[in-house]
Amino acid sequence: MSFTVVTTGLKFPEGPVALPNGDALVVEIHRGTLTRVTPDGTNTVVAEVGGGPNGTAIGPDGRAYIANCGGMIATEAYGYVFAGGTPENYTGGSIQAVDLETGEVETLYTECDGIPLRGPNDIVFDAHGGFYFTDHGKSNDRGNDHGRLFYGTSDGSSIRLVASEMHGPNGIGLSPDGTRLYVSETFTARVWWWDVTAPGEIVGGRTLAGSGGGNFLWGSPDFRYFDSLGVEANGNICVASLATPGICVISPDGELVEFVSIDTDGDPGITNICWGGEGMRTAFVTASSTGKLLRFDWPRAGLVLNNQGSLV
Repeated sequence: MSFTVVTTGLKFPEGPVALPNGDALVVEIHRGTLTRVTPDGTNTVVAEVGGGPNGTAIGPDGRAYIANCGGMIATEAYGYVFAGGTPENYTGGSIQAVDLETGEVETLYTECDGIPLRGPNDIVFDAHGGFYFTDHGKSNDRGNDHGRLFYGTSDGSSIRLVASEMHGPNGIGLSPDGTRLYVSETFTARVWWWDVTAPGEIVGGRTLAGSGGGNFLWGSPDFRYFDSLGVEANGNICVASLATPGICVISPDGELVEFVSIDTDGDPGITNICWGGEGMRTAFVTASSTGKLLRFDWPRAGLVLNNQGSLV
C-alpha cells in the first residue's frame, strides 16, 4: 500500500489524532511535547507536557487528553531510535489534558486508590464522556511491572481499576457500537476484548486464564510485538506491528483480514494508526524509530471517534 511521508524529524512520535482541517496531532515521547503537523509537513509545538507523552484522545471539552508514561530511555541501534526502560528522571505516570488553543496543561490523575500510575500508554473515550486507558507499566534490569486498565472521568473526579495482571497492555479501542473494549498486548502480540456493560464496567471470562480476565481475539504466529490500535468503521481492529513493521487488520470474529506491510527506510517501529479526511479514508501512521508521520489512502473507512467531530 503506497503512502506519503508527511513530516520527519519527530522525536519518537505516537498517539496521532486527525483534525478536521487536515492537520494531525502527535505526541513526541523523547521531546515531551504535543505537536501539531500541517499537511505541508510543518511542525508546531502545542504544549510542553514533560515526561513521556504516549497516547492522545480528544475529550468532550475539546481538549487533548494525554496518557503520559513518565518517560522512556532513548536508545539508538542499527540507525534507528527506540524507546523503553525507566529513565533516571522518572517521577511517575499521569493523565493530562491540554487546551489546544492556549497550550495550558492540566494533570488530572497520577494515582488510583493511592497506587501510582506507572506507564499510561493509550487512551480512548466512550460516548458517556469517560475514558479507558492502558498502563503498560515500567521496566528496568530487575524486571517488568504487570500492566493494568483503568477508567476515568474527564473532569478529574473519578478513576478506577478495571483489569490487571496483563503483559504490556498497549493499544486500546472501542467497537463502533461501544459494546466491546479491545486491548493489544505488546509482549505476547495478542489482542484481548471485553464486553462493556456500563460506563467503566467490563466483563470477560470467556477465555480460561485470559490476560486481565479478557477474551482472546487473535495472536500473531509470526515474530512481532504489538503497539497501539485503531478501529475501522466496519469493526475491524487495526494493530500496529513492531519488528515486523506494518498493520495487522483483524476482524471482530478473530480472523486476520490482511497484513499491511510498511517499509519506510526499514523502520521497525510502526506504532499507531488513526483516520480522518473525507469519508474517514485518510490514515495517519507513526513510524517512530525514524521520526516520521505517514499518510495513506486507506481502503476502508476508519471509525469516527467519540468527540472527534466536535473539533473545528
